[in-house]
Amino acid sequence: MSLKPPPLKDDCFALPPGVDWTPVDEALAMLRGRLRPVVSSEEVPLMQGAGRVLARDVMALRSNPPQPNTAVDGYGFAASALPEGDAVLPLVQGRAAAGVPFDGVVPEGYAVRVLTGAALPEGVDTVVLDEDCAVNATHVAFRGGVKPGANTRRAGEDVAAGEVALAKGRVLTPADLALASAVGHGALPVYRRLRVGVLSTGDEIVAPGGEAGAGQIFDANRPMLLGVLERMGFEAVDLGQVADDRAALRACLDGAGTDVVLTSGGASAGDEDHVSALLREAGAMAEWRIALKPGRPLALGMWDGMPVFGLPGNPVAALVCTLIFARPALSLMAGAGWVEPQGFDVPAAFSKRKKPGRREYLRARMRDGRAEVFKSEGSGRISGLSWAEGLVEIGDGAQEIAPGDTVRFIPYGSFGL
Repeated sequence: MSLKPPPLKDDCFALPPGVDWTPVDEALAMLRGRLRPVVSSEEVPLMQGAGRVLARDVMALRSNPPQPNTAVDGYGFAASALPEGDAVLPLVQGRAAAGVPFDGVVPEGYAVRVLTGAALPEGVDTVVLDEDCAVNATHVAFRGGVKPGANTRRAGEDVAAGEVALAKGRVLTPADLALASAVGHGALPVYRRLRVGVLSTGDEIVAPGGEAGAGQIFDANRPMLLGVLERMGFEAVDLGQVADDRAALRACLDGAGTDVVLTSGGASAGDEDHVSALLREAGAMAEWRIALKPGRPLALGMWDGMPVFGLPGNPVAALVCTLIFARPALSLMAGAGWVEPQGFDVPAAFSKRKKPGRREYLRARMRDGRAEVFKSEGSGRISGLSWAEGLVEIGDGAQEIAPGDTVRFIPYGSFGL
């Protein structure tokens, strides 16, 4: 059954009365509290499930392992029949192999040849390794001290039938597909991929590889953001670029055909900031001035029921705002829940004095166990994004950091990149 969630309310981004500058944590809390999944569910073949988000719990249809089996090549027997000290047991004819079970019952006091993964024959509860045995045509001998149950796996010791194997909202990994298959599934219930449009705005923007005239720059944001969204598992839709023309922007948003749109540029309150102006005209616009560096202006609004994230035009600020704000919001709307990045406390390889008032994110990477930061904090230095392997997060208050002090490093991988 395909179930479509209701659209978000037009006022879901509205700031409380009197709020001006918004601390990062408050902005995140407001997004988390007001958004919800916006995608319908579908069933896909298990082989196509990697990277998809589970729409409901996946229950084990079958135990894993489905029956007791042997973990090694060796000889199986009943531990209760072992003598004190060393053992010499007669062998029964035949063997147990994976997929080819032993046909019969192993009498007490006898042993049988078993291979890795074979179902334990009736009468066997313990296995001794090949390497620990001396064998001839009729008997097997081994030292005493073999523990009951050694080298065997219990039925369902991994997952028992009827248990939750994979929880709703999980982003499926290749290992998850192995588990789902092992417990009996050939298809999986998943959410449709969240379709996220990416749009660049501005008269100064020229398509990558085009001809740039005086005062024009190549579009760095759109290829970056499309790549980021693909790596995060969303369906990235290239909406191209529009000039500073309100009618053209309106037409682009009207025809987007996506669940969400990320725009870059035009998010402030200037004469040519058409994204924020158009959203304001639509009656569902909130300009969040976030206490963040780099970043600050983040235009959030609804366009005919579709959320629009108006990112700053500066590529460094656009990426930081995408990682810190858009990524958890999009994850929630995609059905995967609110995802917070995993940070690590590490020693700094740099010095910095920070004023109070804004949270800062520095382009950083780990070398020799310490976090080093890019040589310049200039928000126009795109090369720093390429140089970096993550971000160093510095809290809202005043700080003075010296080499060796503990800082929080968030690798790009923690954002799904």
